[in-house]
Amino acid sequence: MIDAAVKALAQMFTQPLRRVLLKAIGLALLLIVIIGIALNRLFVALAASGTTWAEQTSGMAPHAAWATLAWVLSIMASLGIITGALFLMPAVTAFVGSFFVDEVAEAVERQHYPAEPPGRALPFLRALIEGVKFAALALLVYLCALPFVLFAGLGVVILFLANAYLLGREYFELAAMRFRPPAEAKAMRKSNATYIFLAGLVIAVFVSIPLLNLATPIFAMAYMVHIHKRMTGKRVELIEN
Repeated sequence: MIDAAVKALAQMFTQPLRRVLLKAIGLALLLIVIIGIALNRLFVALAASGTTWAEQTSGMAPHAAWATLAWVLSIMASLGIITGALFLMPAVTAFVGSFFVDEVAEAVERQHYPAEPPGRALPFLRALIEGVKFAALALLVYLCALPFVLFAGLGVVILFLANAYLLGREYFELAAMRFRPPAEAKAMRKSNATYIFLAGLVIAVFVSIPLLNLATPIFAMAYMVHIHKRMTGKRVELIEN
């Protein structure tokens, strides 16, 4: 696993992947900004309408006090959105990664496995569906883990382990589906669940680092191509023996 991670890191900034890296980072930032602006407008509107309703209903305190409360709530909402953007980064980068999986995988296979048959590019719709499914699953898991964030340290651990499982699962299946049908790729992942979860811990560490985590799709896909290749090689050896 360490060797695969080192190879993935080393190739991220080479010429073939540099362009893909910039595109992935740009798209991830764009999505984060769009989500942040949309949520900010929503929460500001809710804060304004809520304080207006409270002022009209209660008849207590001058208008200036309620206006100040609305302003404070808007500021708090904006700070919460910034935190939420960091919280959603794994889901956003994984969705973004679905657009670039084949470019990354082809570059890795061409550089490190030139003598082996190349994988087949995933149909765009299949890659997009996998990305959307993962983002939805990640949001569900994060929302379930959110209450535990209130407990010191426990929420962070839960989110870290969730990222290891989700990101390992997502990127391994995308790498495996270049060489086998989706059902077979999922079955291979399930039969090696512990190993892939341990491999996912490496991606979870990567996605936990601010700014660097924008490059998660490139690193994770390159990394899992190596992991899949090694697992396939071991299976072939077992069959031959």
